[in-house]
Amino acid sequence: MRKIKLKAMAKINLGLDVVRKREDGYHEVRMIMQTIRMYDQLQLLKREAPGIRVKTNLYYLPTNEDNLVYKAAKLLMDEFHIRQGLHIDLHKFIPVAAGMAGGSSDAAAVLVGMNRMFGLGLSRTQLMERGVKLGADIPYCIMRGTALAEGIGENLTRLEPVPCCHVLVAKPGIHVSTKFVYSNLKVSELKTHPDIDGQIEAIKNRDLKGIAALMGNVLETVTIPAYPVIQQIKDEMLSHGALNAMMSGSGPTVFGLFDREEKACQAAAALKEKELAKQVYLTGMFQGGKEDEE
Repeated sequence: MRKIKLKAMAKINLGLDVVRKREDGYHEVRMIMQTIRMYDQLQLLKREAPGIRVKTNLYYLPTNEDNLVYKAAKLLMDEFHIRQGLHIDLHKFIPVAAGMAGGSSDAAAVLVGMNRMFGLGLSRTQLMERGVKLGADIPYCIMRGTALAEGIGENLTRLEPVPCCHVLVAKPGIHVSTKFVYSNLKVSELKTHPDIDGQIEAIKNRDLKGIAALMGNVLETVTIPAYPVIQQIKDEMLSHGALNAMMSGSGPTVFGLFDREEKACQAAAALKEKELAKQVYLTGMFQGGKEDEE
């Protein structure tokens, strides 16, 4: 196999709780992760000349070892002594630095693609074990679907698929530092925590309204006071009939779940008209299956 095209899918957090801050400085979490049908496109091409080349459609993204796709490729090349070179063409569509694991998903796609191209024979579990060396979200991005993530996000339990619905994604024109969010989170002072176990039960019962009602993200206690536009986007989605709306990950992206496409389209139009979000997309839940290759 000389080349392969892949889709690197985005994720949202249906629930995000921080249990405690560990002695090593990391935060222990319990999260419901969900893949959505928004994706970056990658093409991997073997080269005779050794080395890794990365090309992207965004001028401000690094194309050297500071890019996770480069690190993922190098990880497998070093381990398996691959002497051929690799060209990675990355077309970004997932909003950057948005709490949607775009970079992690791109790296996951490179690991999966190289495993096939070079016939490395690694299982999904073995790929996930390698991925966690580069980032806590990468094992989930290899697994995809609906999952409970614990520890620092690397301990995964697959859950039943979430019922189909319309997912409205809106990213305001701001950048939120993940480090800023976690360093300002006062875990011991959190008054409420999302009911992750209740949400798992609602997922098991395929109860979309129940899943939505239990959505919660403790990181909003930091981001919303600092960036009020996040709450404004949530309120706009709710006023147009979202079952619920919430920030994904450490933000600033907000997503809303809708049971009717018409409502979601009206909310999208309102967000654009009021210029609350710079990027607005309407998509759906990823239910599983082989959708990584184009």
